[in-house]
Amino acid sequence: MSCPHLSGIAALLKSSHPNWSPAAIKSAIVTTADVLNLGGQPIVDETHAPADIFATGAGHVNPPKADDPGLIYDAKPVEYIPYLCGLNYTDDQILIITQQTVKCSQVGVIPEAQLNYPSFSIIFQDLTQSQDYTRTVTNVGPANSTYTLDIKLPSHIAMSVSPSVLTFTEVGQTITYRAEFIPEDGAGKDAPFSQGYLRWVSDQHSVTSPISVIFDTQQ
Repeated sequence: MSCPHLSGIAALLKSSHPNWSPAAIKSAIVTTADVLNLGGQPIVDETHAPADIFATGAGHVNPPKADDPGLIYDAKPVEYIPYLCGLNYTDDQILIITQQTVKCSQVGVIPEAQLNYPSFSIIFQDLTQSQDYTRTVTNVGPANSTYTLDIKLPSHIAMSVSPSVLTFTEVGQTITYRAEFIPEDGAGKDAPFSQGYLRWVSDQHSVTSPISVIFDTQQ
């Protein structure tokens, strides 16, 4: 039943915000989702234990909050071209998909984790190396607004985020931030994955990006 529910909510958001792209609508839904149930307790899985990020995703959709998310992580179709190149699609295949003439040798490639998603999915195969990602947020809330950083660190992971304060002066303004994920001693020894979140908080909005970290050091 999640598919018809989310499809209906996406249609409502498109009606309310006709200029929003599919990526913006997805971002609004993801970053405003509830991670607690109606009783204020963690959402549980089929064993009645607190559900992890792979069971709940971003959480339980909250349509009123999604209609007014404060910030969105938007993405234009052209931004997916380096990703398609990274998947080894040929120039001719990308032309069919995008209806644009593309030369992958010129546009380069990016991994999927570098797309401007409202979440972070990190895979560590080398625990001696940190990983850096950038994200760009667009202000769709009050023109003058300031967001401060709130992080729940995944276990055995340190993070550095710059800048740590986002200050907007107009609607539609964009700001890009950098997030570095740094493995610590013991990473991957207790569990094959860990989870957390990166949250931007203003006096009116809370914009949450889920973080999943997988330790895949056996390859």
